[in-house]
Amino acid sequence: MTRVAQVFQQTVAAERMAFMPFITAGDPDTATTREVLLGLRDGGADLIELGFPYSDPIADGPVIQASYTRALENGITVRQIMDLMTGLKDAQLPPVLAMVSFAIMFRHGVSSFIRDAADAGFSGLIIPDLPADEAAETAEAAQAADIDLVQLIAPTTTERRTEQILTASSGFLYCISVAGTTGARTELPEELSTQLKSLRAGSRLPLAVGFGISGPDQVAALAGVADGVIVGSAIVRQLAKAASPADAAAAAREFAAAMSQAVAAAKPSLQR
Repeated sequence: MTRVAQVFQQTVAAERMAFMPFITAGDPDTATTREVLLGLRDGGADLIELGFPYSDPIADGPVIQASYTRALENGITVRQIMDLMTGLKDAQLPPVLAMVSFAIMFRHGVSSFIRDAADAGFSGLIIPDLPADEAAETAEAAQAADIDLVQLIAPTTTERRTEQILTASSGFLYCISVAGTTGARTELPEELSTQLKSLRAGSRLPLAVGFGISGPDQVAALAGVADGVIVGSAIVRQLAKAASPADAAAAAREFAAAMSQAVAAAKPSLQR
């Protein structure tokens, strides 16, 4: 069983949802990212999504795009991100998943990237520009490295494509709450609950909802229909205001603690 699967097994057994924050690697530098990862750990994050900055982001809104730009302008590289994670192997971080463009992996060498990611301590991959019907080779390499390949599924995904995604995904399903780019929103679409219930009927994979989740107030609306929540833009915006790595770590810890409290009170869709 992978580390990601173990987390959801534990949260379901505890009858609560899981919290997974997204942050950008190297925003504004790796020293800050290191402290933020530790802050998220201390705040009770169950998993962490670490974004690899990319000049042409696939589905990211302006807040995350800006964070990618800051990191790239400061010279962040794939090797620096791998080294950062390697240096945190003994820090008892929750499972960290790489949000990475397939273009970055292809340039690095797909098999090499997956091996390096596993060696550095990553527990999974989320590749937004890798279609499920073209993911077989990558999924095989990820399985060989004992890390998960998480697939994204959108409200506009067809029934045929949904079946392909369910087959190709491991760890959990990344359920996009709205059609469009990432970004904090005050309300979730009414049809999201229907989509999640349909996915639950067709799969026993945990369902984690991202894109548009901005804070604890939205967690209750997902109780009983999702197994985890993913927050990106809301926390990245707060981190951008931090004056120092210590301030960023404190902001991350405080945000994670509030979200952890919210998910602790929300029952998951999976049952023990």
